[in-house]
Amino acid sequence: MDMRKLVGQNFARLRQERHLTQEEVEARSGFSQQYLSKLERGKRNPTIITLYELAQALGVSHVELVLPPKEE
Repeated sequence: MDMRKLVGQNFARLRQERHLTQEEVEARSGFSQQYLSKLERGKRNPTIITLYELAQALGVSHVELVLPPKEE
């Protein structure tokens, strides 16, 4: 799987599970809503520092942003 898509899918899922809008994450993280939208669509290649800061804004470990989906 493309890591950009994996991170984007995980970020979107975690954000939605916490009932946060992209605008709310923007306020918490300082990353623009446009950046977050592109990230969720797999169009951005975030640095490890960006992953850490986004995870902090969501209240999760940065590792959760790069974990592959659980096989069912």
